[in-house]
Amino acid sequence: EKAALYFQRALKLNPRYLGAWTLMGHEYMEMKNTSAAIQAYRHAIEVNKRDYRAWYGLGQTYEILKMPFYCLYYYRRAHQLRPNDSRMLVALGECYEKLNQLVEAKKCYWRAYAVGDVEKMALVKLAKLHEQLTESEQAAQCYIKYIQDIYSCGETVEHLEESTAFRYLAQYYFKCKLWDEASTCAQKCCAFNDTREEGKALLRQILQLRNQGETPTSDTPGTFFLPASLSANNTPTRRVSPLNLSSVTP
Repeated sequence: EKAALYFQRALKLNPRYLGAWTLMGHEYMEMKNTSAAIQAYRHAIEVNKRDYRAWYGLGQTYEILKMPFYCLYYYRRAHQLRPNDSRMLVALGECYEKLNQLVEAKKCYWRAYAVGDVEKMALVKLAKLHEQLTESEQAAQCYIKYIQDIYSCGETVEHLEESTAFRYLAQYYFKCKLWDEASTCAQKCCAFNDTREEGKALLRQILQLRNQGETPTSDTPGTFFLPASLSANNTPTRRVSPLNLSSVTP
């Protein structure tokens, strides 16, 4: 509330102060005052039609209001001004998903990854879209790439979707009867609270199948996902056919 008040005072002194209009829109968004936010963003656009933050802010506001067609229009305008900003592309992808335009959503997520996904969520969203469409091989490939990117960056921050990726890959490899890969992914699942029990259950199933004489079909070492082991020779990507997104890549 205080921030919005001071932005209002600044704008009385200079009504064409672009940054103040945009930032005031952000503050009204925090205050859940969507009508005031829309008004502030529109003033920002009147000052400068090329301010992508105002277009993006309007897209977010209409997303909160559950008006996806309006939302899509404003995100498109933001994307036109920032074509290589992954945030705009991911927002567009989510909007297309809500409108059930899944091919367009795929294009946006893949493009967001290609231009350098700052939030590291585009591949996960693309993988979940493939899951929804029962395209298991493509989903697995996206999750593999997501995991590889996380480990290759050497980041220590917690990635919320890491457990989701390992859970899917564990189940995928289990269905493919690749026990070593499935076992390693299941062990990784045990490190996360939300997938621990599933990981343990899958490890028991793998052990039971091995005891019954089902021989593993892979000689891949069990540490193929560790950062030091991310080489072309022992990553699980060779177990999945190359991801073909030529038909959906913009």
